[in-house]
Amino acid sequence: MLKKSFFTAAVLVICGTALWAGDTASFVDLGFSQDGRVYMFAQYGVLSNTLKPWADLYAVDVSQNNFVSGGKFSYSSNNPVNAGNDGIGAFYRIITQNSALADRHGIDYLRQGHPLYIALDSGAGSPQGERIEFRDFERGFSYQAQLIPAAEGSGTNLKSSFHIILDRTGPAGDRRTFSIGNPGIKRPQIATYKIKKVLSSPMDNSIIFVIETRKPAVNGYDIRYMVETLRP
Repeated sequence: MLKKSFFTAAVLVICGTALWAGDTASFVDLGFSQDGRVYMFAQYGVLSNTLKPWADLYAVDVSQNNFVSGGKFSYSSNNPVNAGNDGIGAFYRIITQNSALADRHGIDYLRQGHPLYIALDSGAGSPQGERIEFRDFERGFSYQAQLIPAAEGSGTNLKSSFHIILDRTGPAGDRRTFSIGNPGIKRPQIATYKIKKVLSSPMDNSIIFVIETRKPAVNGYDIRYMVETLRP
């Protein structure tokens, strides 16, 4: 019985080590301001090399597709998590410490984005990009979005960027094309980008693209999230 218990514990240790080969963030939709002009989100996780929990908090000007002034916060604990903890305590900490940010922009946590698209597969984004289609049945819009990545260098010199071309067809058949994101921003060490979610604002036709990024880590990838926004 003792040998069996030891074997089980050893398997758990080995599997746990494999799981920590690169760390994966959890995305949190925190909602819009009452006028729909500001969107807030967070991400949190556990660093694979130290097991220390961390969290990021962001407030974005939807029209400008950029952070509001003073709209970025990060927190990292000095202590590792207990076994089985996913680091959500770091998220609670950063929300508590920066509640003034939500108050300043009138963020309503109940005005979260309405999901228009959710990627069903968990694989990495393609270096060649991707094309997706989705609809907003409530407003009668149909969309086609193409994520176009670009990369230069390799290894530690890798830098990459992307932008999104979005075609929107309205209820009357009218069509508009938008370019979202800045292909001139070169992000170091980001290997792939992938559209994980598309959200719409409950107030208007604003669109939030939730983008997964993957950065090489020891025996895997660190997964983080960012957003690109459009207020037509």
